[in-house]
Amino acid sequence: MTQIIILPHHEICPDGAVIEAEPGTTVCDAALANGIEIEHACEKSCACTTCHVIVREGFDSMEESDEIEDDLLDKAWGLEPESRLSCQAVVGDEDLVVEIPKYTINMVSENH
Repeated sequence: MTQIIILPHHEICPDGAVIEAEPGTTVCDAALANGIEIEHACEKSCACTTCHVIVREGFDSMEESDEIEDDLLDKAWGLEPESRLSCQAVVGDEDLVVEIPKYTINMVSENH
């Protein structure tokens, strides 16, 4: 199992969290399975940027992003070199430290 440390986010995960995920699972699916309600307006179909995260540690251990994800990330609020869409970021064997940005481009948060 790979450990994912979710840094504190004022609304989604105020105290932060440490969760475990099987390699091959996406960061989004791991978070959701552990009660961290990360926004995913397109239902994880790589069609929006609401699940944007920044991988602070372990970024290079994940599969590379594809062109579609890269194009979408260009529209994400607070884009950084280690940004990924959590619905596309597949967990590898190395532990991760993940930050959920303060804002998304989604004007209305839907409760999934």
